[in-house]
Amino acid sequence: MEKDCNTTEKMIQDKGLNAPRLTPNKIQETIRDTSYHKLTDVLTVCVLTLKNGFTVTGESACASPANYDKEIGEKISLENATEKIWILEGYLLKDFLYKNSLKAKG
Repeated sequence: MEKDCNTTEKMIQDKGLNAPRLTPNKIQETIRDTSYHKLTDVLTVCVLTLKNGFTVTGESACASPANYDKEIGEKISLENATEKIWILEGYLLKDFLYKNSLKAKG
């Protein structure tokens, strides 16, 4: 996912799209701590603690314990948790822009 984010970010920059927006770096900057937990023989949970203390989780599960791989489980669960930050931060940015537009209208 990191490669996809960076590819998309490069496309945005190349097109000169400079309106207020989130970037992969801004998302990463919100994360204070990352921890992983193997809850069953097929389930990995990633817990991201954000700088403000809020936590988001991401999960990864495989159908068969024979296919479980710690590295892959952690990678997928991190990607899933990070995706939730994009949604939260997107809401905050939109709310900020909306409130500023109301102020500008007087």
